[in-house]
Amino acid sequence: MDLMAMLSKVLVKNGLIFAFVLIGIVNLFAYKMAGLTKGRIHGSAVAIFLGLVLAYIGGGAKGIATIPMFAGIGMMGGAMFRDFAIVSTAFGADLREIKKVGVVGVLSLVFGLVTSWIAGVAIAYMFGYRSPIDLCTIGAGVATFVVGPVTGAALGASSEVIAISIAAGVVKSVLVMIMTPFVAKMIGLNNPQSAMVFGGIMGTTSGTAAGMAAVDPKLVPYCAMTATFYTGSGCLTFPSVFYLLTKAIFG
Repeated sequence: MDLMAMLSKVLVKNGLIFAFVLIGIVNLFAYKMAGLTKGRIHGSAVAIFLGLVLAYIGGGAKGIATIPMFAGIGMMGGAMFRDFAIVSTAFGADLREIKKVGVVGVLSLVFGLVTSWIAGVAIAYMFGYRSPIDLCTIGAGVATFVVGPVTGAALGASSEVIAISIAAGVVKSVLVMIMTPFVAKMIGLNNPQSAMVFGGIMGTTSGTAAGMAAVDPKLVPYCAMTATFYTGSGCLTFPSVFYLLTKAIFG
């Protein structure tokens, strides 16, 4: 057995460990590239872009995880590690600051979900989609790339529509990452209360957390807290309330 075959066998057998090493290298490179922008673009945004490029190169239903050597990335990027990362981020929030936001935080969640639904349904309708299931699934994708596939699976949407919903959520996430540092000063995004409202309106946990990290890392847990509630609320309301509204309007 030659050296490359032995190396490949070791990496396949230790796929998850190799995934952590590879993602660490990608993140190191991404943050070095982001450093050239002097804080204007956060390293997470660059890392996600590089991840999309690798997924495209890998092809197949699971992207680069389709290749046996990189199968561990599929596990690392699965729901378990994703949910653990989201919950652990929110654990840094101070309960006293959370109580201060009160009703405004709840209203921000409602406003964020409704505006995402309206924007997603409107764009989907413009591109020729007429089925309430398709419209609602794409609208859910605009909420987040997690809510989209959950809604699509619950409503029985086609794989094509679910893929579009995920793409819409990823685009939103990257845009929020990039734009947050530019608008933070303009909208007063400099305290825990405004961070929680921002997370509730935008909703994308990865996008708001990465964008806020470029503004003030201490505020990341607060936006992540409401953004996490946003995702959970979206998973509950889009396949039910918003679907019924979509069906009532578009038949």
